[in-house]
Amino acid sequence: MKVIIAAAGTGGHINPGIAIANKIKEKEKDSKIIFIGTSRGIENDLVPRAGYELKTVEAYGFSAKLSFDSIKKNFMTLKGFKQAKEIVKEFNPDIVIGTGGYICGGAITAAHKLKIPTMIHESNAYPGKATKFLEKKLDKILVGFEDTKKYFKEQSKIVWTGTPTKVKEEKLNIMEKNKVIEELGLRANKPIVLVFGGSQGAQRINYTMIDVVRNKSSEDYQIYWATGPKQYGPIKEEFEKYGTDINNIKDVKIVPYIYDMSKVMNVVDVIVSRSGAMTITELALVGKPAIFIPLPSNSANRQVDNANILAKLGAAKIILNEELNKDNLEESIIEMTKDPKELKAMGERAKTIAKYNVEDHIYEEIKKITE
Repeated sequence: MKVIIAAAGTGGHINPGIAIANKIKEKEKDSKIIFIGTSRGIENDLVPRAGYELKTVEAYGFSAKLSFDSIKKNFMTLKGFKQAKEIVKEFNPDIVIGTGGYICGGAITAAHKLKIPTMIHESNAYPGKATKFLEKKLDKILVGFEDTKKYFKEQSKIVWTGTPTKVKEEKLNIMEKNKVIEELGLRANKPIVLVFGGSQGAQRINYTMIDVVRNKSSEDYQIYWATGPKQYGPIKEEFEKYGTDINNIKDVKIVPYIYDMSKVMNVVDVIVSRSGAMTITELALVGKPAIFIPLPSNSANRQVDNANILAKLGAAKIILNEELNKDNLEESIIEMTKDPKELKAMGERAKTIAKYNVEDHIYEEIKKITE
């Protein structure tokens, strides 16, 4: 099978694309797969690292604003559509799959004109502009959440598959769990709160956490906090201003990055994070409750919509970014960690939206429209 995967911008777009590519390769070892992305996004690191060829084009999305910059970007995006068409025509794939980013517009449009089967995987609870724009040109639309289906007109095209992720539920016994907790530098006798803000960290969450840690009013919980690689240094310096060694804070472990998120998620009790689609998917799979601080957006409240998927089930709390402070975050943490039975019940409610064997379901849908 020959496949083009269009994905750009964030890990939440690229990683599902790579997972789909890996599943195709697993099922059909002779498959030829290339990615189309931009020269600016994280795809330039992740795609080659995964062993796939990346071809880049210009893509910014169209803006109705009249400014030199927006007109320039609109022109470059149109140029990118032409570049994408040339790549699709030259490679002549059996299918073009989009997993997110403005890059999908050019690649899917080109494939549709060339009568090549097309598919998009939409991981967010509320579909992005590109997915809605391309609905009529797509043969199949795969969604990460069942609730997302209602936003589309052509229901016959929609399939709820879930979103591919590396995080899986691990059935650990007490000894195995305690060993992981010890490796994290924490103790097994207190609830653990995992804090992170995406792969790069979230500055608003990080600086609120500095205040939470410095003024921690309860000794009944522990914190495992990933700051993001670029923010670790400034946060370390901030603690040093108060005479605090970042590596020696009672019941608190602060790290730049978590390389094995699956292992960590399986042993913690509560998660404080942004509410990207991938995070929602992962929490559902491992069955963990959360306190979400959605990333604000001027164009769409996508992360609020994502967070509400679990909040409506009683599996998560939401604190809006502009309302976040040391007091309401710590109050939420204390309230949740003081009741182990309710924490477990919240985690079980999160599991009700989990989808398993996601990559296999997606591969089945690919075969349906390519055979």
